[in-house]
Amino acid sequence: TCFPLCKLSHIVTQRYDRELAAAGVNLNQYSILRRAARTPQPVGALAREIGMDRTTLSRDLKPLIAAGWIELASSEEDARAKLVRIRPAGKRVLERAQPLWRKAQDDIDARLGSAAVNALHTQLDRAMARMEAQ
Repeated sequence: TCFPLCKLSHIVTQRYDRELAAAGVNLNQYSILRRAARTPQPVGALAREIGMDRTTLSRDLKPLIAAGWIELASSEEDARAKLVRIRPAGKRVLERAQPLWRKAQDDIDARLGSAAVNALHTQLDRAMARMEAQ
């Protein structure tokens, strides 16, 4: 059954969201900002990197665009392709959020213990590889 895995995911997400609220973002928004800050990339590529479908990401980008944190810019190679790019206001939010994310991460690591966290990551990496295999 998925119940323990789903419940753990929910609890962990809540911990991150609680800390990140002080920066005005949730975990999903933080993940988008963090990845967009690395390099501008097409919506589809960003969706794959985050692990969500393009439609969901497009919906989740709307409030970030409205807040002035993200913009969709035309690609130099293909004017039809829209690149997700962080704006200066988004960089400031990300700078406020990063230590909050780290605090949540450290709390989770302390509660679970490093051996358990490493074992969990190993098992999840294996499970994702198996599920993504064609």
